[in-house]
Amino acid sequence: MSDSAVFVPHFHWDREWYEPFQVFRHRLVAALDTVLETAEADPDFRFTVDGQLAAIEDYLEMRPENRDRVVALVREGRLAIGPWLILLDEFLCSGETIVRNLQMGWTAAEGLGGAMPVGYLPDMFGHIAQMPQILARAGIEHAALWRGVPGSVDGHAFNWRAPDGSQVRTEFLFDGYDNGLDVLLIPEQIGRALGDYAEMTAERWGGDPVLAMAGTDHNAPDPQLASWLRRASGEGRPITIATLDEYVRKHVRDEVSAVVTGELRSHVRGNILPGVLSVRLGLKQRMAVAERTIDHAERMNALWSRRDDAPFLRLAWHKIIESTAHDSVVGSGTDETCDQVAARLAEAAQTARALRDAALAEAAARVPSDGHLVANPLPFDRTTLVEVDVVAPPEGTALLATAADGSTALVQLISQAPTVLTDERMDASQLERVLRRIHRRELFGRLIDHYELTAGELVFHLAEVPTSGPFDLLILRREVAEAAAAHPGEWRVLTLEEARATALAPVDVPASGLASFRVEPSDTTAATTSAPATATDRTLANGLVEVTVAADGTLDITGQDGTVLYGVGRLVDGGDRGDSYNYAPPAQDVLVSEPTEITVEVLETGPLRSRLSVTRVYEWPAALSDDRDVRGDQVVPTPVETLVEVRVGEPFVRVSTSFLNQCADHRLRFHVPLPEPVTTSASAGQFAVTERGLTAEGGWGEYPLPTFPAGSFVAAGAATVLLDHSSEYELVGDGTELAITLLRAIGSISVNIHPLRDEPAASEIPVPGAQDLGMRIENRFAVVPSASGWRGAHAVALAEEFRNDVLVTRGTGSAGHQLPPDTAGLRVDGKDVLVSAVHRVGGDDAQGPGTEVRLTAMRDTASTVRVTGTFTEATTVDLLGRPLSRTPVADALELDLGPWEIHTVVLR
Repeated sequence: MSDSAVFVPHFHWDREWYEPFQVFRHRLVAALDTVLETAEADPDFRFTVDGQLAAIEDYLEMRPENRDRVVALVREGRLAIGPWLILLDEFLCSGETIVRNLQMGWTAAEGLGGAMPVGYLPDMFGHIAQMPQILARAGIEHAALWRGVPGSVDGHAFNWRAPDGSQVRTEFLFDGYDNGLDVLLIPEQIGRALGDYAEMTAERWGGDPVLAMAGTDHNAPDPQLASWLRRASGEGRPITIATLDEYVRKHVRDEVSAVVTGELRSHVRGNILPGVLSVRLGLKQRMAVAERTIDHAERMNALWSRRDDAPFLRLAWHKIIESTAHDSVVGSGTDETCDQVAARLAEAAQTARALRDAALAEAAARVPSDGHLVANPLPFDRTTLVEVDVVAPPEGTALLATAADGSTALVQLISQAPTVLTDERMDASQLERVLRRIHRRELFGRLIDHYELTAGELVFHLAEVPTSGPFDLLILRREVAEAAAAHPGEWRVLTLEEARATALAPVDVPASGLASFRVEPSDTTAATTSAPATATDRTLANGLVEVTVAADGTLDITGQDGTVLYGVGRLVDGGDRGDSYNYAPPAQDVLVSEPTEITVEVLETGPLRSRLSVTRVYEWPAALSDDRDVRGDQVVPTPVETLVEVRVGEPFVRVSTSFLNQCADHRLRFHVPLPEPVTTSASAGQFAVTERGLTAEGGWGEYPLPTFPAGSFVAAGAATVLLDHSSEYELVGDGTELAITLLRAIGSISVNIHPLRDEPAASEIPVPGAQDLGMRIENRFAVVPSASGWRGAHAVALAEEFRNDVLVTRGTGSAGHQLPPDTAGLRVDGKDVLVSAVHRVGGDDAQGPGTEVRLTAMRDTASTVRVTGTFTEATTVDLLGRPLSRTPVADALELDLGPWEIHTVVLR
């Protein structure tokens, strides 16, 4: 039995949860005031600030006068801060966001005296497979955590290994991050209580001292803690007060033999609360939009802009990272808390959008205004379809897209807009009021090309790109005043727009590059280079995939290799009497999977894109009854529209679902039946593709539902589903179907009595907003049938194409000028290689600014990667940007990546 103990005073701080951020911050300031006063009054006192620097930032914003006091304690080693900016949910954001979280937290902590070099992850709801590599590549050798550790770990520490082989020694907080509090209940009996605890847990500690985490949520330790422990130490068992960093570096002695590889999602020693993956769908979608927008903004800014917008990028990243907190994006807070998270994510996306569009505007200035600029955010060549607004062609005339090199391609006309915008009758004395609508040359969102002024009639002709020369509003005012005086009485005012159309154009865009094109009417036609997209009453095809709408409204999808997935999109709705943390079916559940009405409509027939709309009406129970174990009798007919789409050249079928949610307390899932039963699934996210079985490990107080997270795709057997945002899935029917959650609507943060969880996860606080009542629920997927699974389907690259549309904007140069030549940016060639970041970085005294590129080998075998662009030197850096090695580059940079390796390089 261990003969000594180390107490680590700390608190765990949920930045926002059952109260919004500012309410919690008021408590935080009071708590840290107490911590500083206690530390300054007692030299033995140490404190660990929860591993997240945001708590210090939030405090110093209110107490800026205390900055020097904080720095002094950090430098003395008595206040441990960082390394994270925020304690995140690791599964509900991208791997790149996790890296930026660590970078921003580390940098801010360095400015305050230094970051704690321990990957402290106390309260996350499970941990991603690649976390050991992320920590190791930042130079961090230790981690400490609680939830998700499998039952095979019988000590207080283990070596946690990432898929690439990186590992960190990990302190297992097997009794939670507050295990020391029970020992402190009666200050006069700490010695006796500590002896009891050490005896109860003796098999865990070996020859190492007991680690007693002396802290809990949202409270500072008692200022007398150090004096209590000094007295208890004098009575027998040696007791030391330390930071968490000091414990793992100075006090542990035993060698660690246990090894755990990959993600930690076991329920055996703590609840991992898997229902957070699917509650409050809107937050997951907003996170994906914000991450995607800032990624595009960084790439466009680094490659195509002369502006260094680093302050705006830092602001956007900070707001995204704040929102990843394990009680924020998960949606387990009150309605007002979740509203603030949603607003913060929207603000991050808006900031990033401004930077992205500003960078595009610089390039668009070189494209004539009758053309369009297309930017490719991905580092490989693409042929893509873009929708643009154009002048409608005369009836019977084709539209062609002309590229900068003179090549042409067929354009598909999608829709046409009316040309008469207004037709008004008014007295001559009212004409001046009409002119007030004009802002310089703009009228109704268009520009005045020319006007016609005759006795009793004023006609405006609007265009997106005027061709009639200059326009003078002052001259128009004078002419109208003179005409009104000469012709009193009734006038007619017409506002006509040139006939407009929405056109779908195919565009070839180089890697990370720019292309431009014009859409013009032509007497000739051009054929598609691939098999055209076609549609019949119930079938879509493009030569690579074919989809047929079955009699029940589901989809039969045939892949490029002949693999058929039957019944895709079967919807199953059931009751949910759980809460934001855990799903729970009512004891007398009613599952609804059969529609009462089915209609199919052809929307587009090709040749570039074909679409069908399938509308199925379901009668879903409106809510649970007064007995929460029974679904109510009242039903709500709910139409669910499924848009099915194939595009020329794409080996997958795009599927989106949409419905107005009018029901409470239910879960809706999208099923993909599999050709053969499977025993494993695989999902991509956070720099890895993780395989999982049909069950989850249980053993604590939570039923181990095998619902799992997926980031960019999920695959099972012959079915791969590309995803738009982080989603929850499960293999059901003994491995015969893949089920993806579309909506989980619940009404309470936590419920006191939960059939699948022994203890409450929080207070039973109503959250009517989590029912999503009156909200339109939309989800977007793509389905790839392939007998060779996700690897054979090249799902890593397909997922990037599906999630990252090209960026399109109209040119702003002089109309009629020659289109600029296509320009390539950064190119990355390599199989199953994910490029998670391309962004501008500053230089040191010896080197100027550069472009940082982060690549990951998303496979279990080695990869060779070739990077080309306008650079002559490459510096390999760690995940904190510190140089490791430099290499001169002639034609291209050749990299050999190990399996699942994350590699970061700065190009200059």
